[in-house]
This record gives sequence, C-alpha cells and structure tokens, in this order.
Amino acid sequence: MKFLKEIIYDIDAAIEKDPAARNRLEVLILYPHIKAIIDHKIAKALYKRKMFFIARLISNISKFFTGIEIHPGATIGKGLFIDHGMGVVIGETAIIGNNVHMYHGVTLGGTGKETGKRHPTVEDDVVIGAGAKVLGNILIAKGTKIGANSVVLRDTQPNSTVVGIRAKEVRRESVVNVEEYLDKKIFNEMIL
Repeated sequence: MKFLKEIIYDIDAAIEKDPAARNRLEVLILYPHIKAIIDHKIAKALYKRKMFFIARLISNISKFFTGIEIHPGATIGKGLFIDHGMGVVIGETAIIGNNVHMYHGVTLGGTGKETGKRHPTVEDDVVIGAGAKVLGNILIAKGTKIGANSVVLRDTQPNSTVVGIRAKEVRRESVVNVEEYLDKKIFNEMIL
C-alpha cells in the first residue's frame, strides 16, 4: 500500500508541475519518469537485499525504455519530477529529497576521484535546469535553483540561484529580521 501511495504522490507532483499533464492515467502511462521511478523502487528493494545483478539489470532495462538512468543504490524522496527525462543520470550514492524538479540531460554524478559517498545530496524543493551537471559529494541546499547547462562543483546556500560553468551564486532569497529595525527609521532606499 505504501508503494502505491508513493506512486500516486509522484503522479500528482507531475500534474502540479507540468501544465501539459491532464490526468493521473495519462501521467502513469505516458510519462517516462514515472516508469523510471517505479522501476527504481523495485531495483532499490532488490539492491537493499544485496541482489545487485538483478537490481542493475532492472535499472538497465529501465534506461533502455525511458532514457533515464537511475542507479539502484540512489536514494530518492517523494515527488521527484523529471521533465522530459531523456539523458538524466543519477549516480549510486546520490540522495534526492522531496519535490525536486529536474529537466532533461541532468547528471548527478561523481568527479571520478572519490570513493564512498561520491554523488550529490539534493535537498527538498530544488529545481535543476536542463543539461546541468552536479558533480561530487556536495550539498544542494533546500530551495536552490540551478540554471540550465550549469556545472555545480560546490555546496549551495538555501534558496539560492546558481548558474554558469563552474556555477556561481547569482541570487539568494534574503530573510529580513524585522526586530532589528523596530527602533530605526527605514527609508525607501533601504527597500529593494
């Protein structure tokens, strides 16, 4: 029953994030990322039971049919939406939080130099643009937006926007503590 509830949550997340999605049945049958997530859940269960070969076989068959490669060792939260999906690669030690939105061509990969935890951790409510490469054992903080074709090699700050090759932060949502300003005059120039 938990499996079914998780799939329904994932389908509803796709309907919420994709204006082209019309209903649950359409998303279940026609959206490749849902098939990839279902296959991943099966492969992950086998992987946890140390049935590595069959888990990888399911992962490879899924990649063939969906264009989305998710290693059975990856940890994926609920509500992952992979828009269009083709060319997405999610590595073995990657951890993806809840309600993450990825576009096609995204890689959550390693740098080739590390052992152990070598793939990114992506926290909740992150958006990763098309073609972005997020590499190494780094933390993509909650609410981060990663621009298309960016190469992210360092941790991000919560609610930031990073872009570029060797991505740099270009914007961070600031939180103002009003109590700091209660005894001061605030001028219009101070408001952005």
